[in-house]
Amino acid sequence: MKIAVSGKGGSGKSTVAAQLVRCFTLHQKPVFAVDADPDANLGLVLGLDPEELDKLSPLVELQDVIEAKNYGGGALVDLNPNVNDVLENYTLQEECLRFLKMGAIKQGGSACYCKENSFLNSVLTTMLLDREEAVVMDMSAGIEHLTRGTSRGIKMMLVVVEPTRAGLNTALAVDRLAGDLEIDQVLFVGNKIRTEADREYLESSLPPDRFAGMVAFSEQVLERARRGEPLVSTEGDLLPGLEKIYKQVCGR
Repeated sequence: MKIAVSGKGGSGKSTVAAQLVRCFTLHQKPVFAVDADPDANLGLVLGLDPEELDKLSPLVELQDVIEAKNYGGGALVDLNPNVNDVLENYTLQEECLRFLKMGAIKQGGSACYCKENSFLNSVLTTMLLDREEAVVMDMSAGIEHLTRGTSRGIKMMLVVVEPTRAGLNTALAVDRLAGDLEIDQVLFVGNKIRTEADREYLESSLPPDRFAGMVAFSEQVLERARRGEPLVSTEGDLLPGLEKIYKQVCGR
């Protein structure tokens, strides 16, 4: 199962991604958690050691590795460098969970990122196509990752959407672009649902047959986030509706 989790900033995208990852680990299923958001919060939300996370180099910053994989530099770019050792050496492991962070994309006016993108795409391809483990990718907020093609090769995208007009607009834009990338399945996850009106708003605005589920707003999760505590450690910490979403996506 190869899943990308997308959505508007503030929609709860990283929280849903982390809880989905923990569903895999609670069922003792090997899973890669990939932080593809430049804000890089997924590791903290998962409750991984902050000091170890600080030591973990984002793949995009591994310049020496990137150069070596591309024959020492120059104009030519190897479009398929071998990255198996990168997966072994640049991940944090906690039992059946392996975590890595991709790093930020280039800023406006900076040098070409052709080699970095080639390298990152090879890492993704290795995980998405060549390994048996499940993969959950926490994407950058909004639609930029789709315009870069970062999600190409993903078989399922979960679009986290809160019951607001802005959240709905982003979800619809993600859905259109995901179709352009030929992602097999795009499912919506309603998040921060407080009332029946919230639920009805989303169900009347998006294809009802493509909802993976609805997740209720949780004061407990909000308070844990304020204290910087992991949002899910045991099955009892899962948000209502997450286990159902997990079973649905795994059954597809």
